[in-house]
Amino acid sequence: MDHIIYLHGFLSSPKSEKARLVLKYVAHNHPNIQLHIPKLPGNSAKAVEIVERLICTVLSNKSMNKNMNKDTPTNGLRFIGSSMGGFLATYCVETYGGKAVLVNPAVEPFNLLTEYFGEHLNPYTGEVFSIDQSSVGQLLQLNKVIKRNDPNYLVYLQKEDETLDYRLAEKKYGTDCCIIEEGGNHSFTGLQNHLRDIIGFLSQ
Repeated sequence: MDHIIYLHGFLSSPKSEKARLVLKYVAHNHPNIQLHIPKLPGNSAKAVEIVERLICTVLSNKSMNKNMNKDTPTNGLRFIGSSMGGFLATYCVETYGGKAVLVNPAVEPFNLLTEYFGEHLNPYTGEVFSIDQSSVGQLLQLNKVIKRNDPNYLVYLQKEDETLDYRLAEKKYGTDCCIIEEGGNHSFTGLQNHLRDIIGFLSQ
């Protein structure tokens, strides 16, 4: 069975509309694929710990191989990352290898985080957590410089994303990796129209 790890965004959850949309599509069209959608906490360091444990399970290892890197052959790690989940998916691919589809990904969330300092309530999970200067440091540690136009990435962007500037992702990942649509929003309008191509890319 193939595995895909879906990473949701900030203040989101496995119950988000996009996550449920992908889950339904995969269940109906690709019964050979097991889609994992972990519930990620607001603390990015703890979120990465959860994802790394899941990667360990997918690769059927008892512990993470700290010598793994992007150049190490992998057993087909595959990710879909939305918004902050796109940032985390990039960290995972650059650290452990594999491929990722990113949907309106956060590119430099550490530069935006000061706007979110304070206490937050995740409306899906009820989790209460705080964002402060240490949160910025956690994200900076996860930031990865990548090779532009890397064929291991497919990036979907909409120009009218009201939360993130799509041009940052276009610059980071390269135009060859990006599908850029006019209009839209941060939730990515019409994602269902791309699911066939998304799963096709990850299945290669």
